[in-house]
Amino acid sequence: MTETRPSLTLSLLQAREAAMAFFRPLLNEHDLTEQQWRVIRILHQQGELESHQLAHLACILKPSMTGVVSRLERDGLVCRRKGTEDQRRVFVTLTDSGRASFDAMREGMEANYRKIQAQFGEDKLQQLLQLLNELKRVEP
Repeated sequence: MTETRPSLTLSLLQAREAAMAFFRPLLNEHDLTEQQWRVIRILHQQGELESHQLAHLACILKPSMTGVVSRLERDGLVCRRKGTEDQRRVFVTLTDSGRASFDAMREGMEANYRKIQAQFGEDKLQQLLQLLNELKRVEP
């Protein structure tokens, strides 16, 4: 009988869950979902983005992105605007409240990264990030 290869996808999911255990309590304190936080963080880093670009960067399916952005807009954290030349294009940006939300969470998120780094090691963390970036470039 041949041995089954370890599951890359399962290992990645389990590692994600282990990492998210550090961040979920802070997200819960701020009444944000993981997806909402990804959107806020990306908009903080990138500035205004077209909704399909935001969905791609946040790894959120376009139909789900509509709901995520709607809830963030309802809560006053983002605003949407239609393109001036093409009304089908929708752009999303952080509001002042969205930037304040990011700022309020920044130190707690950084503290969680430091906890991971302390347990895992700076070199191994950098190596992991490098390997994951290389894996993202592998063609199917």
